[in-house]
Amino acid sequence: MNEKRIVKPWQAGLMLLVGIAVIIAGLLVMKLNNRIVLALDGVIMCLMAWCFGIPYAELQQGIKDTVSSMIVAILILLSVGVLVGVWMASGTVPVMIYYGMKVLTPGLFLPVVCILCTLMSTMAGTSWGTLATVGVAQGLGVPLPAAAGAVCTGAFFGDKVSPLSDSPVITATVCDVPLLEGIRHALLSTGPAYLISLVFFFIYGLRYADGTVGGEVYEDILSTVSGSFWLSPVLLIPVVVVVALILLKKPTIPTFVAGIAAGALLAMVCQGMGLKDILTVMYSGYSVDSGSEVVNSMLNRGGFTSMLSTIGLLIAVGIFGAPLRTAGVVDVLLVFVRKIAKTSRSMSLGVLLLHAVFFSITGAYYVSYPVVGGMVKDLYPEYHLDRKNLKRTLLDTGTGLAPMVSWSTTGSYTATTLGVGNLAFLPYAPMLWLSIVFSIIFAVTGIATAKTKED
Repeated sequence: MNEKRIVKPWQAGLMLLVGIAVIIAGLLVMKLNNRIVLALDGVIMCLMAWCFGIPYAELQQGIKDTVSSMIVAILILLSVGVLVGVWMASGTVPVMIYYGMKVLTPGLFLPVVCILCTLMSTMAGTSWGTLATVGVAQGLGVPLPAAAGAVCTGAFFGDKVSPLSDSPVITATVCDVPLLEGIRHALLSTGPAYLISLVFFFIYGLRYADGTVGGEVYEDILSTVSGSFWLSPVLLIPVVVVVALILLKKPTIPTFVAGIAAGALLAMVCQGMGLKDILTVMYSGYSVDSGSEVVNSMLNRGGFTSMLSTIGLLIAVGIFGAPLRTAGVVDVLLVFVRKIAKTSRSMSLGVLLLHAVFFSITGAYYVSYPVVGGMVKDLYPEYHLDRKNLKRTLLDTGTGLAPMVSWSTTGSYTATTLGVGNLAFLPYAPMLWLSIVFSIIFAVTGIATAKTKED
């Protein structure tokens, strides 16, 4: 049996340099879509590997195997898209928004808004739509940077740890980690940082206890949501179903299907939607002109088609990463890292810094996750580390860092939507940078670091 052929060290180094150069040129210079950049980069990697003596049949098989390994993640993403659309149509997410805003008091505004945004981003799987709720702060006497920090904390907590968010799904796929297991591990850094932030909001918010709740945006959201949906605590049944199945450690896809079925039933019974309307929502997402731009931005989302761009990203990731793995570039990288990183702690810290720098350069974690994660995930077993440590590191230095980097897509959108500069709301959103601090502490000390199961 012939030994698998891999490229020489200098060839591997050249492929890595060219691959990274293509990404930087495509994203930063030419401003191209990250999917086409990764796919084109994959073609270039295949061509270079073929020129270096790797048979095309092996490269093609590598791409096939890589994309095949993503099927479960793709099914999860499609389930998430359908579930989000159905939960909007059923009133499950709107009722949480409505009741959450009804319990607002000026003194508790910051922590309640943070919790409300946490619920919305966790149940809708999005931070971008959640950010629009910052307008509620107008007229309450709460400084906009503080309100923006509370909204941002809640929005990106859900984005980092919600099973309905594409960031945890993509990192779980890249790192070969079960989705819910990886999320639980990510909470080791994000959870304490979030709780500290909540305590801060409770204490800081007390100075505004003499204010009054109101404002144009506040009234607009309440009246529009109550006028568009029949509202009752009964609409929270789909959430209870999904949470219960997650706690019982049932498989992810059947759990989401159960949540979809419960939401669809409530949409027909409580909101008066027909079966055809529900099936349309499942495919193209919930879409309605409520008469309020804020409410529209919060509720119009979801559906089968909403996840196609993310699935396209995963396929492009496979096209880029597979030839690097097939050609042995990752093997050469392993040998190089072993010479530099003598311990698991130095390796973990090195990966953390590498991803933070690479993300800061590209400004797109949808690119940095698969590129850095795909290159280093095989390092972790070599150092007796579970790959879920990598998932946590990627989320903390990707989704967590994104709102702080003004030139990134997320950072730019966040500042524009909040109406506050990135550095202005940063002191009021401690979760974003505290989770990174915790990640660094864990990497340096080995605390909360999971070992491989055989160890």
